[in-house]
Amino acid sequence: MARAALEDVLRHERGRLLAALVARIGDFPRAEDALQDAAAAALVHWGRAGVPANPLAWLLRAALRKAIDSYRRDASLTRHRDAVTVLAEEEAADPDPQAIPDDRLRLIFTCCHPALEEKTRIALTLRSLCSLSTAEVAAVFLDAEPTLGQRLSRARAKIAAAGIPFAVPGPEDLPERLNSVLTTVYLIFTAGYAQGPRTGFDLCTEAIFLARLLVTLAPDQPEVEACLALLLLTHARAGARISAEGVSLPPRDQDRSRWNAAMLAEGQGLLDRAIARRRPGPFQLKAAIAALHSADAGSDWPQIAALYARLLAIEPTPVIRLNHAVALAEAGHLPVALRILADLSETLADYQPYHAARAEYLSRQGSHTEALQAYDRAIALATAPADQAFLQARRAALA
Repeated sequence: MARAALEDVLRHERGRLLAALVARIGDFPRAEDALQDAAAAALVHWGRAGVPANPLAWLLRAALRKAIDSYRRDASLTRHRDAVTVLAEEEAADPDPQAIPDDRLRLIFTCCHPALEEKTRIALTLRSLCSLSTAEVAAVFLDAEPTLGQRLSRARAKIAAAGIPFAVPGPEDLPERLNSVLTTVYLIFTAGYAQGPRTGFDLCTEAIFLARLLVTLAPDQPEVEACLALLLLTHARAGARISAEGVSLPPRDQDRSRWNAAMLAEGQGLLDRAIARRRPGPFQLKAAIAALHSADAGSDWPQIAALYARLLAIEPTPVIRLNHAVALAEAGHLPVALRILADLSETLADYQPYHAARAEYLSRQGSHTEALQAYDRAIALATAPADQAFLQARRAALA
């Protein structure tokens, strides 16, 4: 009973609790340790005395008490005397769960700070905001749990040592910092999209949860709305992505009756609302592309190619160039697309979608020998069985 109650609270409220503690303690590692110690104490106390009426408030108070104990054990107590006084006042109060400020937006910006490398931002966000265990986060990266735990510890230490602020950036820094946050959320989604249910939990759902949280905490931000729209418009097709035979299907071959109509409508509504704010950005372009893939008449490739051209001006990355080349090929500009693909041969040498695209368009050009070689490379790089099955079928048809 006590363990189930504790797991339920931490699954739904860990991010809010951690954010509240970091805001009060001002020390990310100490806040993490305090929450962990409070959770351990809850198992004992709740098992003996029963689950309290307000478990969230109980955990917050217990964690503050643990933080005070931590400061008092510190040899440099004098340096922390003011912090101990403030925390003691907080701990003595009787917190109302409804009155606990929601500081998760500040926590998200801290976890996704550009000073942290990409993998660390993803891991820290999943652990802190999504309440995944260290073992579950390690499974995302196929890392050993101790290795991932060390990465998280180093990240928290860097946040403290580098003075990374626990704050929402000011207006002058907000666009860049917000893009870093949204990119982290999108990378979590794409990891889930590629992995499927292999890890035992759905990263796509976690990413959508984070995007919804951002829409709630940062309203009137068109890029935030567009990020959620992009995830919903993409995830709406999840039920039709793989055939009954276990083969990946592109949107044009999917059974549209299996698409989630409510999710598509919500995504389109969010995109319309974001565009109406007239503050364009990269996630609005990406969401618009996703919407065009869901059009009743099928993917509007000329418009998709035009949007990718605009996106390239903002994000001139090799993957965006690849997607632009695909759109150009589908829109009838095959020679141009193949020239772009040739230019990307070294940069994307180990990127499976690059070789899959190259195989498809070389076969359309009639270069069958090169296409077969590209299919072989794509199949070798594919990690999902459904993708391997799709590529093998395409190769067999060409051979």
